Amino acid sequence: MTLKQVVEALVFASPKPITIKEIVAALKAAGDTNKTDDVLALDFAKAKEADVAGALQEISTELVANGRAFRLVEQVNGWALLTDPAAVQWVRQLYPEAKPTRLTGPQLETLAIIAYRQPVTRADMEAVRGVAVDSVVQVLMERSLIKIAGRAEVPGRPLLYETTEYFLQHFGIKTVDELPNAQELKRVALPKAPVPEAESPAPEAEVAEVAPAEAAAEVNAEAEPAAEVIAAEEPEAQPSSEQP
Repeated sequence: MTLKQVVEALVFASPKPITIKEIVAALKAAGDTNKTDDVLALDFAKAKEADVAGALQEISTELVANGRAFRLVEQVNGWALLTDPAAVQWVRQLYPEAKPTRLTGPQLETLAIIAYRQPVTRADMEAVRGVAVDSVVQVLMERSLIKIAGRAEVPGRPLLYETTEYFLQHFGIKTVDELPNAQELKRVALPKAPVPEAESPAPEAEVAEVAPAEAAAEVNAEAEPAAEVIAAEEPEAQPSSEQP
């Protein structure tokens, strides 16, 4: 058994894409001196990340050279064995209920704006497209292609949107820099939504003018009930009993 074979077995057995760090950790765990005295396991436990990376590249090259029907591909979240895209029409027959997710034109346009200009606000998307994007953004979020990235530091603090890890997996890339013409399109000037102005506080002079009027009204409101109570409690004047 060679290191390359062990690495290939780990990739094949992993239920999800596996990273180089996870492969190295598995090799070290298998070669723990407290649990085994197997010579090969102890030897493979000394493998570095560079050794594992080299083995992965060698496996990937061999699969292509031998014309195998699957490929070893590095994705955004690790390495995985995937079927050759040329075999898709036959492989799809095993999953008749699974239909490929198709995006409409407006959805693709909005997704492209987010991908190339992220993080971006909804208002900026609408400034580029010229139409409302509320429903489109909702669909993209439901399909886990975009997510909320925070709030913009402008008045109103609108939400910012960016692409997700699933977006990278869906389109078979590791970073957004691998998108077609990424650097060129990022430099193209696009329309932006006007930044709303912050509300300014009322002038002090106006506050000073209103305050006395309000205070006088409050004093009058409190004085009238008090006057009524005093009038009710005051005894009526009695006629004098003295005779002239």
